Amino acid sequence: MPAKKPAPKKTKEKGYDSSSISVLEGLEPVRKRPGMYIGTTGPDGLHHLIWEVFDNSRDEAMGGFADRVEVALLPDNYIRVVDNGRGIPVDKHKQTGVSALETILTVLHAGGKFGGEDSGYKVSGGLHGVGVSVMNALSEHAIAEVHRDGGYYIQEYNIGKPKYKVKKVGTTKHQGTIITFKADIDIFKEIKYDFKRIVNHLRQQAYLVKAMKISVIDARDLSEAEQKKLDLKGKQYLADEHLPVPHQHFYFEGGLRSLVAFNNTYQKPVHKNIFYVEKNDVSPEVMTVEVALQYVDDISPRITAFANNIYNPEHGTHITGFKTALTRTLNNYAKKGNFFSVKDKDAGFTGDDVLEGITAVVSVKMPEIQFEGQTKAKLGSVEARSATEQVFGEAFAAYLEENPDDAKAIINKVILAVKARKAAKAAKDSVLRKGALEGMSLPGKLADCQTKKAEDSELFIVEGDSAGGSAKMGRDRKTQAVLPLRGKILNVERARIDKMLASEQIKNLVIALGTAIGDVFDVSRLRYHKIIIATDADVDGAHIRTLLLTLFYRYFRPLIDEGYIYIAQPPLYKIQKGKDVRYAYTDDEKFAVLKDMGVDVETDDAESEEEQDESEENTSAKKGGGKARIQRYKGLGEMNAEELWETTMNIENRILKQVQVEDAQMADKTFDVLMGTDVSSRKSFIQNNAKMANLDI
Repeated sequence: MPAKKPAPKKTKEKGYDSSSISVLEGLEPVRKRPGMYIGTTGPDGLHHLIWEVFDNSRDEAMGGFADRVEVALLPDNYIRVVDNGRGIPVDKHKQTGVSALETILTVLHAGGKFGGEDSGYKVSGGLHGVGVSVMNALSEHAIAEVHRDGGYYIQEYNIGKPKYKVKKVGTTKHQGTIITFKADIDIFKEIKYDFKRIVNHLRQQAYLVKAMKISVIDARDLSEAEQKKLDLKGKQYLADEHLPVPHQHFYFEGGLRSLVAFNNTYQKPVHKNIFYVEKNDVSPEVMTVEVALQYVDDISPRITAFANNIYNPEHGTHITGFKTALTRTLNNYAKKGNFFSVKDKDAGFTGDDVLEGITAVVSVKMPEIQFEGQTKAKLGSVEARSATEQVFGEAFAAYLEENPDDAKAIINKVILAVKARKAAKAAKDSVLRKGALEGMSLPGKLADCQTKKAEDSELFIVEGDSAGGSAKMGRDRKTQAVLPLRGKILNVERARIDKMLASEQIKNLVIALGTAIGDVFDVSRLRYHKIIIATDADVDGAHIRTLLLTLFYRYFRPLIDEGYIYIAQPPLYKIQKGKDVRYAYTDDEKFAVLKDMGVDVETDDAESEEEQDESEENTSAKKGGGKARIQRYKGLGEMNAEELWETTMNIENRILKQVQVEDAQMADKTFDVLMGTDVSSRKSFIQNNAKMANLDI
């Protein structure tokens, strides 16, 4: 008789009942999921905290209640935002039972922008009511100061929670609100504010809100003595203290017209007069449509979009309406003026044709506005499309009629774009459609990897056949491909696709990537998920690196956005003492290695560059440590295959820098300066930034 099986043990299952439901109170949801509110906890999200606080002050100016706003960067990573508006109310709020100030700073979806015209805000940037409370939730310390109706009030917060009730600490002759905060290091990986980025953002805002003065002050490096002397309690503007620190002040009367002129600083205009239109009370849904544009002698479009003065990097419905009206209006004018050939059956401009070389700024203001996402990157309000299309279309048609010289210049510019489009199409058809897309063999110079999995594959773009030879011999053949370049590639900043594809090097690179280019570009066909630029650590190497980055930025932007582009950092020095061989990537690291080896090197800041180069070849020990031989690598071709593998290609040892674009507008302007035709601007840029450059990396 078989033994009786023991009864299976009953496992205690966790029940699903009301106790399983978590309720996040107050500002807890923000700290739990900060990305939902600020997009990211990286640099973009960190700076977003400033924009949210600034937007409140800016909205006071838009409503006519303020005319001066200041953003100051203070020591210990504090940010201080000041306006001279009405001041946040401090009386008790009926619904929350605490002051209005505390309510706004500690309760999500609380603010003065939900009440429409009754609140005093006909138009505002933030309608979600989460901005300043989100800042508070993600700050380890915040201070709110209010100057209102002769009273000076203050309240402090730690991680979004008030330390005490709002208290009156004195009288005042000022009016307005001051918000000071320190972002929480537990939320943000690195707290490092970019002064230039802040300046550029606020400069835009000064163009958008007429008669608003904006100051940006960088007081982070104030000495301890200066900090002790500085007492801002009860005071408003740091600028009034006249500190010897970096600062910028903005005030523009020209509005968007001035912004277009600024964006074209390094460009050659095609026509003289900047088009500009502003129309108020367009419809009950759209209060204002404002557009400015000018064509320049370039091929890249530069369109900047705003909704209620919020920058929309992903554009939205207002830009859709603008593009539709632009294409239709230029086509109508060209047909009316007989600019099209009778023989040309396909006569007409496409949307891409009319956008080539345009610099435009489009701004709409709406009482009830909808964005696609909390970060407001894209406008979703459908009413903005028809309003922009109507206002801009009518005004631009009148502009063309009233300015025939400008109109002719614009039409001729677009006709050149049409010819280029047709030439580029022919080039793509012959080179790409019949080639890379239909199985053209890979470039002969390319040493491909064995794996066919893009996620495991790496492409090293190296400078010259010498480095290419070492890289091919030293690589991991399974996952690493090598493509050597011969000399400097074409500067594509002002080159069209047909000219680019006539360049053998660019054509080889396009085929190697597998994505094609232009309107047939397909990122899903990318053959390598790591594209590594490995150039020499000298001026020529830096130039080639910049040329490649220009190519990727202008024609393969998704590869940068999705994190596929990297820059390799090879070592600068090989240091050998006996059998001990080490590599150093910076001068500081070189001296640290020598010290660790027991080689004491005395340095003299006054030593000439030539003397330094001579001393680097053989350095003597001062304390009986023997001699260390230092080899300075000026190019990858100077390394043998083993050295190149060990230092630059081995995944365990190498240093790669991922290429990221944090501010697309600034990147555009930088490429305009560095790779454009304005020599004086490029010279000035290099002179001003040379001291910050490290050519060794």
